[in-house]
Parts: sequence; structure tokens; C-alpha cells
Amino acid sequence: QVHLVESGGGLVQVGDTLRLSCVVSERSFTPYYMGWFRHPPGKEREFVAAVVWSNGRQYSADSLKGRFTVSRDRTKNTVYLETDVLKPEDTARYYCAAAKNFCARYGCNSQEEEYEYWGQGTQVTVSS
Repeated sequence: QVHLVESGGGLVQVGDTLRLSCVVSERSFTPYYMGWFRHPPGKEREFVAAVVWSNGRQYSADSLKGRFTVSRDRTKNTVYLETDVLKPEDTARYYCAAAKNFCARYGCNSQEEEYEYWGQGTQVTVSS
């Protein structure tokens, strides 16, 4: 069973930055994509960014491009999400997810249904 464990969230101030981490528990598991999603209060969960595990290629939500950077460290079985200066609207629970397989359809790696494994999330609250 694959477990994903996020960390790094918390209560921060406007203008702060964060680095969220997600550890993949099972070292023998090789995902194709690792993704980050977030669930703001009162809204639907949305895609933030994804990275191809093998080569590090990154994908970002157009609405957030330039503000969030995804990366991975295969030696640590960990994927990261680094934020730019945070705003109150970045308040959300942030989830990492793992997709086993490549998908060819344009934009598919931003779709929740492509990801089979999910962490419990880490809360980020941005206070003004």
C-alpha cells in the first residue's frame, strides 16, 4: 500500500513563503506523475502543479503559474511545492497525489481522476 504524507503547512502571514513536502512511503513504487492540489474553503479542490517523477518536467496551473514551483528528490522519495509570496486566497488544504501511469490527453495530469493515491493534506492558512 502506498502512503503519501504531506508536511510543511501552517499559519503564515501575507508575503511569507513555504515549502511543502510529500514523502512517498513505498520506495518500490515509481509514480509517473506527482501532483499537488489544493482545496480552499468553500470551493472545489483545484490543481496546483505536477512533476514527472522520472525526468522532473513540471506542469503548473495557468492561474498560478510563476507562484508555485514543484520539484522532486528521488533519493528521498519526496516531492516539494515551493510557494512564492503567499496571499490570503492561498489559504487551503494542500494535497499531494500520485499517478501510476502516463496519460496522453492534453491537460490530463491536472485531473484528479488520474491520481490513484492521495495524502491526507496539510493546511496552509495565510493571515493578513
